[in-house]
Amino acid sequence: MSAGRAWLKQALASVAQEAARSADTHLLRLDLPAFPGIRFYLKDEAAHPTGSLKHRLARSLYLYALCNGRLREGQGAIDASSGSTAISEAWFARLLDIRFVAVMPDCTAPAKVRLIRSLGAESVLVPAGVDASQVAREHAAANDLCYLDQFGLAERATDWRGNNNIAESILEQMAREDHPEPAWVVCGAGTGGTSATLGRYLRYRRLDTRVCVAEPTGGAFAVGWRTRDPAARATQKTLIEGIGRPRVEPGFLYDVVDTVEEVDDADSVAACWWLEQALGRRYGGSSGTNFIACLRLAAAMRERGESGAIVSLLCDRGERYADSLFDRDWLAQREIDLDGAQRRLGQALAAA
Repeated sequence: MSAGRAWLKQALASVAQEAARSADTHLLRLDLPAFPGIRFYLKDEAAHPTGSLKHRLARSLYLYALCNGRLREGQGAIDASSGSTAISEAWFARLLDIRFVAVMPDCTAPAKVRLIRSLGAESVLVPAGVDASQVAREHAAANDLCYLDQFGLAERATDWRGNNNIAESILEQMAREDHPEPAWVVCGAGTGGTSATLGRYLRYRRLDTRVCVAEPTGGAFAVGWRTRDPAARATQKTLIEGIGRPRVEPGFLYDVVDTVEEVDDADSVAACWWLEQALGRRYGGSSGTNFIACLRLAAAMRERGESGAIVSLLCDRGERYADSLFDRDWLAQREIDLDGAQRRLGQALAAA
């Protein structure tokens, strides 16, 4: 057996052992009196060892790279990220004892950058307007690194038919609930991989559950979904990291998404603050975006006299945003009207 093949077998065994050690994430039930007959479930993906739902994606990207011969013995890896995926990829790189480089916007939350570096990885911060994916691609070619390419390969690398993907996990956990077949599953879209996995698997299982993508107002996925334009660009920027991409990524599959809800940043932040009070833990901005979309879907169900379940994701740990989304001064400097958004949220939760 060649040394390269022996290294590959050991690398794959390490990833398999990690998967066996990692328990599934919790599915939390949230009962809101304003929505009788409607159950809310929040899947706590922040409970993964690397603190976000991107732990699943990073594992899949490394498996894809290893099994396709893209990551070889002696190589390191590199990827473009807004932070959470890079944290997970850095963690797996440490597991495999390889070099990892993260290319990220220079506005990435400082706590994310510190965590990546604490895992032994390197970070390259690029200014606004610079394509981080192109920088990563060029850096990979110049330094013989494996470009993991989360934005290009997320929907392809994930085994959407099963293998404990997030859709299969949700349905298994819902099996004994009052509404085992949810009316909606709500997620954000960074690479598009999660919405693609959910949409494909629900169709594969022949279920009527619909998929809603929660997107910052003016995000590229929202613009593209309305027009079905694969070249759509965002019409405004967002403070919510990980979603609200400036362009539609190739992993976003329009035809498996049933609707897109656009959420203003202030409302997303207010929802983050509310979730901390309701659940006793902080979660990041995309979790707030998801929650606002859930409330809108529930309000429409209530108006139609429907009952059922809505499932969404708690995407990452809010401690990463202590200096930003959970800092009133930081928000005020960016003209985020937190008080107004909190009043709107309170009215939505108090509606009869």
